[in-house]
Amino acid sequence: MHIFENANFNFVKWRWHAIGLSWAIVVAAAIVAYSRGGVPMGIDFTGGTSVVVKFEQAVHEDVVRSAISPVSAESVVQSYGAAADHEVLIRLRETVQEEGANLDRIARAVVDALTKANLGKFEVISTEIVGPVIGKDLQLKGIYATLASLVGILFYIWLRFQFNFGVGAIVATFHDIIVTMAFLVFFNYDLSLNVVAAILTITGYSVNDTIVIFDRIRENLRTKRKDNLEHVVNISVNQTLSRTAITAGTTLLTVVSLYLFGGEVLKGFAFTMIVGILTGTYSSMYIAASIAIILEKSQGRGRSKAVRKAS
Repeated sequence: MHIFENANFNFVKWRWHAIGLSWAIVVAAAIVAYSRGGVPMGIDFTGGTSVVVKFEQAVHEDVVRSAISPVSAESVVQSYGAAADHEVLIRLRETVQEEGANLDRIARAVVDALTKANLGKFEVISTEIVGPVIGKDLQLKGIYATLASLVGILFYIWLRFQFNFGVGAIVATFHDIIVTMAFLVFFNYDLSLNVVAAILTITGYSVNDTIVIFDRIRENLRTKRKDNLEHVVNISVNQTLSRTAITAGTTLLTVVSLYLFGGEVLKGFAFTMIVGILTGTYSSMYIAASIAIILEKSQGRGRSKAVRKAS
């Protein structure tokens, strides 16, 4: 199935514009994150208590925040789910190293404070408690898992193609992770285990899309020996454009449905996947091969090195 018949877009021509756009997004996210005191972290990584409460009648967030102020001065209170459900999410960080039965102390204190404030009938929908030691351990494991996947990807592509293309794929993958996190900052999503799982998923997705293009570049380098590398890259990206659009489109439909109908718990995961699919498709077309071209030119190897490797 071909969506784009005889596509002839000059992707390489716009590589510097694409790189500039990516840098602008990253810098803007860094400024926003700095103004907010850093990247927002979920209790999975920081440790703390999360309580979802369903009220019989609508209760303003400020009223709930005032009611639980004796429990903790550093609480996050926000609406949860549909407005008609009258649900409120209350999150509090652990300030001491709690263990065992003491871990649910804050959750009980929140319920007691809401009861004493006479805010009407309510029920606790869910409670999530993570100790700070466990949160720190999960944070380190999330970082290690991401770095290990990137090292494995670099090694694989280096063996299958050539080092410059491997670097291009890794730069594109880092690009996808950083830009995705930038949008998490823009839309104020917490970095949680669900989000890390989504980031690792889009890492594999992006690399798979990049490898499809690199395979076509390698094939074209063997048959179009008189063409320069930029032209071969453009031809290859255009030849795989229909496949890229179909794959990205069908996957995007799935995660958009998950975002809309999967419930509040999965919104962070689904949002990360949506942004990751879009940035992964964008980086495969504009970033990965362009980085390889830039490296080839900077090393003065040009076309000959790429042809020898493809042969």
